[in-house]
Amino acid sequence: MDGVAAASPVPLAAEFAQQVAPRLLLPDDEREAYAKRLQNALTTAQVTLAAPQFIVMVDRSPNVQAALLYWGSVESGWRFIGATPVSTGLPGRYEHFLTPLGVFDHSLVNPDFRAEGTKNRLGFRGYGVKGMRIYDFGWIDSPRGWADGTMGKLRLQMHSTDPVLAEPRLGTAQSEGCVRIPATLNEFIDRQGLLDEDYDRALANGDKLWVLRKDRTPVSSPGRYLVVVDTERQVRPDWAPLPATRKAALKSIPKPAAKPATP
Repeated sequence: MDGVAAASPVPLAAEFAQQVAPRLLLPDDEREAYAKRLQNALTTAQVTLAAPQFIVMVDRSPNVQAALLYWGSVESGWRFIGATPVSTGLPGRYEHFLTPLGVFDHSLVNPDFRAEGTKNRLGFRGYGVKGMRIYDFGWIDSPRGWADGTMGKLRLQMHSTDPVLAEPRLGTAQSEGCVRIPATLNEFIDRQGLLDEDYDRALANGDKLWVLRKDRTPVSSPGRYLVVVDTERQVRPDWAPLPATRKAALKSIPKPAAKPATP
């Protein structure tokens, strides 16, 4: 089964809806289509999951720019948890890469670290406020977004960004190649260890890992993969509005009809 799993409680879906903002509200057919893309990407990368787990999937299409969180496996099916706008690589400037496509392993081979919250000479906090976790996937071959567009080496990371200067732009391509995510999603993944399979194994072996937060409440089925795809959409879907129109778009979504009172 490579689609969305049959109706059953979805791990952390309610918590995602309460704690992560902004959110993108995908219709069921889009959730199903992305679940199939997710499984196809894992199959192409020859990644076999031993058990259901959490996976972050990113659509780098300029007309989407979204992260989708799933839980599952090919045997159990894929349960959609939630989605939020992101920013991936914006080509056209020196040292700006296209965010690479594929399946990327989050492991202690490339240890995470935390933002210091400092600003660069332009007053930009590239990793966000102090304490935000930077998820590191190592040096990856990626197309250069400048000059002749040949392949180069990108340090692929997923991280928060400047809350004033860049987070309001999530939903559009802005980065030098990394995946910028909302601080709320960063916290959500971090607090519950959704991508910490390798870290949890090290803890069980007695390792001390300073990067893990003290108030962590890890899930029992953590994952370790970031999957990046490109749907190459020519038109921006209604569920992924541009940042300037996001609030208006959300207000236009019909609310579910109220249930009649029980006699």
